[in-house]
Amino acid sequence: MAEPANPPSPSSGPKLAKLKEFKLASPVLALDVAPDGRRIFAVCQDGGVFSVDAESGQAASLGRHASYASGIALLPDGKTVLSGGYDGVLKWHDVESGKTVREVKAHDFWSWDLAVSSDGALAASVTGRYEAGGYKYEPAPEREPSVKVFDVRTGALRWEFPHVPPTQAVAFSPDGSHVAAGNLMGEVRVWDVTTGKEAARWTDGELTSWGVIKSHHYLGGIFAMTFSPDGDDIYVCGMGPMVDPMAGNGVQRWQRFDWRKGRRLDQTHEGESGHGLMESIAFQPGGGLFAMAGRLFQGTWNLALFDTATGKNVVAVDAHHRITQVRFSADGSRLILAKMKAQEKPKDGKWTDSGLIEIYSVSRA
Repeated sequence: MAEPANPPSPSSGPKLAKLKEFKLASPVLALDVAPDGRRIFAVCQDGGVFSVDAESGQAASLGRHASYASGIALLPDGKTVLSGGYDGVLKWHDVESGKTVREVKAHDFWSWDLAVSSDGALAASVTGRYEAGGYKYEPAPEREPSVKVFDVRTGALRWEFPHVPPTQAVAFSPDGSHVAAGNLMGEVRVWDVTTGKEAARWTDGELTSWGVIKSHHYLGGIFAMTFSPDGDDIYVCGMGPMVDPMAGNGVQRWQRFDWRKGRRLDQTHEGESGHGLMESIAFQPGGGLFAMAGRLFQGTWNLALFDTATGKNVVAVDAHHRITQVRFSADGSRLILAKMKAQEKPKDGKWTDSGLIEIYSVSRA
């Protein structure tokens, strides 16, 4: 039975209200937020890395990648921003001077995603391209280790771990002891970064599609992931299976796993979603909610809040345009969105204000 695209909006409970909108020249692909909420750090499709004033929207350049800038994290010292890009490079940027202070060639292909441990000691980046490895179009073996972990202080490579490419999402456990990565095929692998040993792996095909219309290929997979605040579970998101992956009409889906056992505990409830690709998932600090957002195909929302205890969709809105990342402020009262108004290329070398950062309030009625 098809899932209804219209989850009911509760008359009481969490509320989302748009407060601010800032324009950037090109689509915003990722962001992070300072603990005091005063600055937002963003990376864009034009390769730019920016510091944005959360009140005025004024943006200052911190550096630039040679291709799309795809990931960003503010280090716990509050003075340094780490970014990754499709040039395969990790860059360290000094917030005060606005200068790039270190570069490390992490991959021969794109950096799909990056994460930094809570203590700021380690950074992980994931890579890999999808190439058919056989007549069933299963991915070919990786050309380089798909997961790499670096010492943030020195930039030195600490660990490199194998995965099935493309590996599109990465996350550290809250205590920084484990790193997890998810790929196109819905496979998650977890490693202990104190020993370098693999701690868990499992595959769930509910986020992967095998196309039989227009062309034969796999599409989808895990687009974002995070550990639960207590570190016991891993949440992932993407898009449910479909016959024609090119249509982009799979169910908007998150999944929750007991990562030590590789056992699925929950996923988007029937009747609480429409269809589209979900690209970001994040927990509200101390608030008992998590957010999921992405691209809408059919339905009424592309941004929703879920109750952590029950998994229930408690508020959902159509925030318009594609949302590439969501982040909560440190106090949980704000939700910040990275957005792209259109998938486009520059005209005559210039972008057309196709990037957006939006700030929403999160409150209880």
